[in-house]
Amino acid sequence: MKKGYFYIAVAVVMFTSFEVVLKFIAGQINPVQLTLCRFAIGFVFLLPVALHNLKKRGRKLDLRSMVYFALLGFIGIALCMPILQMAVNYIGSSVSALMFSCNPVFVAFLAFFLLKEPIKPRHIAALALEIAGTVVIISPWDTELNLTGAALALLSTLLFSIYGVLGKRKVAEFGGAVVTCFSFLFGSLIVLVFIFLTHISAVSHMFQSMGLNSFADIPVFAGYTPENLPYVLFVSVGVAGIGFCAYFLAMEYEPASVVSLVYFFKPALSPILAWMVHGEEISQTMLFGIVLIVAGSLCSIIPGILESKRIKTS
Repeated sequence: MKKGYFYIAVAVVMFTSFEVVLKFIAGQINPVQLTLCRFAIGFVFLLPVALHNLKKRGRKLDLRSMVYFALLGFIGIALCMPILQMAVNYIGSSVSALMFSCNPVFVAFLAFFLLKEPIKPRHIAALALEIAGTVVIISPWDTELNLTGAALALLSTLLFSIYGVLGKRKVAEFGGAVVTCFSFLFGSLIVLVFIFLTHISAVSHMFQSMGLNSFADIPVFAGYTPENLPYVLFVSVGVAGIGFCAYFLAMEYEPASVVSLVYFFKPALSPILAWMVHGEEISQTMLFGIVLIVAGSLCSIIPGILESKRIKTS
């Protein structure tokens, strides 16, 4: 199995399990507080690996690279994650997660313009099938979609796509673990500053007046218990640390547009995992959407595997 697709598979497993595991601790920990915890622990977990990779490659982090990683952390963690959480307050977690899973559409075009990665017919076919599948699962014709929530979800999706594409620019130089680790560091620090700001009375009242109570007086340590700690560690070390690291490691071997398909597997596999773990029902509409998404993903990945085999044998 190609290394790139192995890392994609690891990222798919980790990212797919995120909401399913979160359901075990729903309402126990502030979402922004959990974001800080996830990426701070993810940084600590990845730091030895990142330092080892730097030594192995004979690289050192200069000021310019640190500024770049700070920009990545600001875009992909400090901005993207709270905005996604704001979207959840308006349109719910399931719809937000599904809309967020459309980021391969943005990645494909951003990678074309910023990284000069080609957009092949199979990529367009895959995107079309996966968009159709995601739309079928969301079923916007059956619900009244809050426009503010939808706009925030799309904005967070765009920000994460930029994070992934800009991150790939440094992957070739430093490796996936280093890019992930230090973007986590700066993202966590910025989120921590934001949390401190929410304890200022004027800022707290502003968020409360907007109906965003989870953004007011955000705690840092409250809510953690021996019972929920295993789940917190899983979404921190597993989903954030291993999942994001695998995501960027895959970019060392595959185009960003292919790696981003991780997020199209997510809406297809999450309902299945939720059914297995929580007994949640899978409707016929959702099943049809899952089939479309899987077909689209295979449409992109299988020709890539066959193409690489032909290159090796020629």
